[in-house]
Amino acid sequence: MSFRKDHSLDELAKVGNVAQFVSFSPSTGGAEQQFSRVAGFEPNHAFPTTSDAISALLAASPDGTINLRSFTPDSPRSRDFHYGISSADEATTIVSRLSNEGLFVIANETVDVADGGVSGVIQGGVIEFAPDDTPRCVEKAGTASLPLELGLRILKSVYGFAPDLVDAGRGRLEFSIHPKPRGWRKTHTLMWEYEASDSPPGTSNLVWPNRFSRHIGDKAFGLLVAHAVGLPVPRTSVLARRVAPFTFGAETGSFEVWTRTCPIEQEPGRFTTVKGWIDPFSLLSREDQDGQSIASVLSQSAVKARFSGATITDRDGNAVVEGARGEGDLFMLGQRLPEELPRSVVDDVRVLYAQASRSLGATRFEWVHDGDRVWIVQLHKGATLSDATTLVPGEPARWAVFEVSKGLEALRRFLDDLPADVGVRVEGEIGLTSHVADLLRKARRPARIVRPDLKAA
Repeated sequence: MSFRKDHSLDELAKVGNVAQFVSFSPSTGGAEQQFSRVAGFEPNHAFPTTSDAISALLAASPDGTINLRSFTPDSPRSRDFHYGISSADEATTIVSRLSNEGLFVIANETVDVADGGVSGVIQGGVIEFAPDDTPRCVEKAGTASLPLELGLRILKSVYGFAPDLVDAGRGRLEFSIHPKPRGWRKTHTLMWEYEASDSPPGTSNLVWPNRFSRHIGDKAFGLLVAHAVGLPVPRTSVLARRVAPFTFGAETGSFEVWTRTCPIEQEPGRFTTVKGWIDPFSLLSREDQDGQSIASVLSQSAVKARFSGATITDRDGNAVVEGARGEGDLFMLGQRLPEELPRSVVDDVRVLYAQASRSLGATRFEWVHDGDRVWIVQLHKGATLSDATTLVPGEPARWAVFEVSKGLEALRRFLDDLPADVGVRVEGEIGLTSHVADLLRKARRPARIVRPDLKAA
């Protein structure tokens, strides 16, 4: 059995929160009220007139505006749609006109999709969502796609509450999450539409960057994923531009912190990472004046670093573990060479890599070992095409040489100025897991390492 769109909302409202609404059907005497959910009134309260219903809905709307959506019983797709109306007289006039044209009308509170929350769909054990959009975001590129339980854990970490949603089973549930209470139950979760389905369980496609990772910052999203699958992440507070501050992770036993800028997308070594607390507002104004590059600033509990490093998945699918004694910032910047690590440290990192791979597939991450356990301080998903001498495979028209001693920012400028058909020969010792190697892989142009003892080759 298929219900008319407003009847479906009435059924959904019996088990969860929906946007406040009043629906009307066409009749000879004008618009006739059908269903309603308005905060402060009983379900399906019958208002004396159309004007009274519209006025009550406007008064209860958090933003003081409503939308009008018209449709026919045989097609739930909207006909005329009117957004953000603040006048009861104007809305009443439109409802009357649409009713005279034989259309059904749903009046509902305006819900700001750009309030820092997300909208999406749950179906077949998969949750997909994005900010600044309606549930139809799932039809667009860049929507975050995760296994349902993993996605719900991440959303709870960010927004501070578990989304209040019915079990969709194999059905399809459209929803949205909001920082401000919404709907006739005044909670932070809205359900928009539910369709029963016998479709088999779905398969998520967890990749980032995606629209949500850009919303909170690339590092923050990767660490949230690590935390949500049970990997050890230092306690991290996220000061974001678009969402309220939130914290996740575990205490490390240190009272020091690292301040880490969190770009919208990964930009290896470009922005500030410094041990100690510094003014995040001054940092943002200095390094991202137009607010287009850095999504948040992280304050992360320090780890008493005995060893630090990074791990990638190489072109053969194997874990490459590199690092050095003490803190790893100079190693990651390519200013310090990898050292031989104790077997116990390498083994601990490999165990963590295996755990991450079971949950996420091929991964790469930065780690710190405190002598007892290893912590993840940055996580990304995906393998590389690197091996001992080749960072990015390929045969370009010609090669240009870059001396690694010039530093990361010089390499960034070097790549910006390089013609598209030119590959890079990197002269000097670098780790396969360093930011230098990462930047070359991100540039996606052929790149090889020419070590001093191999120059003749």
